Amino acid sequence: MPLPQPALPEPAHPNVDSMLSRKFGKEVANYFSGSPLNRVSFLRPDHAFLSQALKHPSTSFILFNKLEPLIKSGTELAYANFNEVQPIIGTDPFEKTEADVIKEYNSSTYVPQIVFLGLDERKEGFQYKDHYKGQPYFAVDVTPKESVTAAAEALIKDVEGRGLSFSKGRMHLSLPAQEAAIYAEARHLLDWNARNPFCASCGYPTLSVNAGFKRTCPPRDIAPSIATPDRPPCVTRTGISNLSFPRTDPTVIMAVVSADGQRILLGRNKRFPPYWFSTLAGFLEPAESVEEAVRREVWEESGIHLGRVVIHSTQPWPYPANLMIGAIGQAIPDGEKIHLGHDAELEDARWFGAEEVREALQVGTSGIGEDAGPGYKEGGLRLPPKTAIANQLITAVVEGFATGAPSL
Repeated sequence: MPLPQPALPEPAHPNVDSMLSRKFGKEVANYFSGSPLNRVSFLRPDHAFLSQALKHPSTSFILFNKLEPLIKSGTELAYANFNEVQPIIGTDPFEKTEADVIKEYNSSTYVPQIVFLGLDERKEGFQYKDHYKGQPYFAVDVTPKESVTAAAEALIKDVEGRGLSFSKGRMHLSLPAQEAAIYAEARHLLDWNARNPFCASCGYPTLSVNAGFKRTCPPRDIAPSIATPDRPPCVTRTGISNLSFPRTDPTVIMAVVSADGQRILLGRNKRFPPYWFSTLAGFLEPAESVEEAVRREVWEESGIHLGRVVIHSTQPWPYPANLMIGAIGQAIPDGEKIHLGHDAELEDARWFGAEEVREALQVGTSGIGEDAGPGYKEGGLRLPPKTAIANQLITAVVEGFATGAPSL
């Protein structure tokens, strides 16, 4: 039986009247956004802040084993406290300044990855310098590895003995919206750190700093096996280098409306269940605007030519590091003929009309590996769940985003 679809996060200040809301409608906040945490990014280099936050009694730790989060159930994350993770991360990994940590870098010493996620200001607890209050959240990689293998295995055995588990699912689309946003931030950062153990410029091992939000290429390595501690110059040490910071890969995902505004184009690829369609999507390429990417991807996949393209909303997607830019584009009158011969990605693409789309939004939504709703009749159109931005784009078209009134 599929887990219930969670409610979407509320956008910022949804009840405040504004010129933009009156013109464009209520903002849409998609799943994996809407985090309750204040990231206080400017405090990440402050080792005193991090040290105090790490050890505060109210602090919550999300544990990951091979990028799989510790959960109580399919709809609830599990959290650990400092005493539980201390055997793995040590007494105080933020005791020293970043400058000293870099100066004493030793590539032969394994350091478990820790990421500071932010402060939940709604909750009483930690306070720093009068201005920064709330419950701190950290993510910790507890994958059994190198010097922490025994401690990590002991922790894993302990939490699993208490009925908790490390989720084997990839999507985690059943968590409450705010927990999903915290999870997305944690997974994104842990995955990025794990994928970048070496400098993309010079090839030497890198070091995680800035509370997990930066990797630096130290100028020295005092590992016993290194004959010459001093490393050659590296461009990442001079000025700001985007090689040192987490990347987010932009993708475009788009609902395509017919020239008369009465139909919507949907496609399916071979991995989709029977009758399951979605919006088209693809990666944004270098030196390409969002609008250009939308037009290119739609033409390559379906043969449809688009005119005007507008941005609707966006969705973080931590698998591993995407930002899905949701758009709605309208076909030009003489560009609506479907042709699948350019790109072999789609198995089928069709224009769908009013009632079929509305009914599918009511009874035919589900994740790819799940059954449709209880009112679904075999053979009817199936669509992604509301936790997917594709659903929000389709819904927006049905509700008149492109025409100003329900038009499908």
